[in-house]
Amino acid sequence: MIPKQVRALAATGAIFLGGFVTLNITSTITLAALRAANEAKMKKFAKPCGVCKGKGFYICKLCKGNATIQWSPLYDPVFINPCLCPTCVGNRVQRCLNCLGKGFH
Repeated sequence: MIPKQVRALAATGAIFLGGFVTLNITSTITLAALRAANEAKMKKFAKPCGVCKGKGFYICKLCKGNATIQWSPLYDPVFINPCLCPTCVGNRVQRCLNCLGKGFH
């Protein structure tokens, strides 16, 4: 049998924990809805990005769209290895750094 003091302490802790979780979930949903509304409003009235022309992406500048780069660990290379591009990870495009991939300012 559990003593009354321990049960009261556990019930109080459960109430506080439940309130904290509920408040956390509610605030997350509210902030996501506000962010989505603000994004839609900005997209409607903002100018398209001049760097990516409103697409949010452009051809990778490191590999120039080849998905691989020529790399060697030596200063004067004897062998040059083709490696996966670290900027675009082989996707051949990278997110626009001017608009952060949104396509507008």
